Amino acid sequence: MGESTAHDETEAAIAEATRLIDDAERISVLTGAGISTDSGIPDFRGPQGLWTRDPAAERASNIQHYVSDPEVRKANWQRRAAGELWADVEPNAGHRALVELERREKLHTLITQNVDELHQRAGSSPGRVVEIHGTTRKAMCLECEWRDDIEGVLDRVRLGDPDPACERCGGLLKSATVSFGQSIDAADLHRAQTAALECDLFLAVGTTLAVYPINETVPIAKQAGARVVILNGEETALDSLADVVVNAGISTALPRIVRAALA
Repeated sequence: MGESTAHDETEAAIAEATRLIDDAERISVLTGAGISTDSGIPDFRGPQGLWTRDPAAERASNIQHYVSDPEVRKANWQRRAAGELWADVEPNAGHRALVELERREKLHTLITQNVDELHQRAGSSPGRVVEIHGTTRKAMCLECEWRDDIEGVLDRVRLGDPDPACERCGGLLKSATVSFGQSIDAADLHRAQTAALECDLFLAVGTTLAVYPINETVPIAKQAGARVVILNGEETALDSLADVVVNAGISTALPRIVRAALA
């Protein structure tokens, strides 16, 4: 395919995505790692990925290793206490474009696979966001219902507690993310599935749609009669279900589409 032809096809896809967003009244959005790339957050397994550069961090992301090995927990807390993960990252234009959908009362629900809270920091209402894989910015107890900002736990580590326990029940603490081997919160999954059922447009942004069960929201929305727009830098596992696929840079294309649709 020639460069000119590819450009024309991308422009046509952007125009169609713009029309669908303009026509929609209840848009549910699913975001993945691709929307945060331009904020400076690396992926996990790429050449410069977090786990590629630090295999110990990958080990800590497995709940069995984390629970059974105090040394894994201690090393993980030390990494976090030495410098807050993604402390300097800021939302980009892609995150802010989704805030505009909410302000114009088109956004039904924003589901995110990301754990960086950049949607909320951009201005998305926390009540509209479903963090299907949790957040690194909060801590949780594996035994009781305690959950709070992670900085309080990190302060304890900096003061000399290498493996902090829950002050309420004595249970193990970890970041409030869904680790390998942990189940997704049933209430969060239900909210995501309901959002797919109730929208008239489902917008998937920056996700390869390869992770089960959250990728099931796309066929759920499609079968319920919603139109589907997929915006990603590369093809996804569910492109065949989309009414339009836009392969373009997210922090450039998404603001452009939203701006034109809301004009």
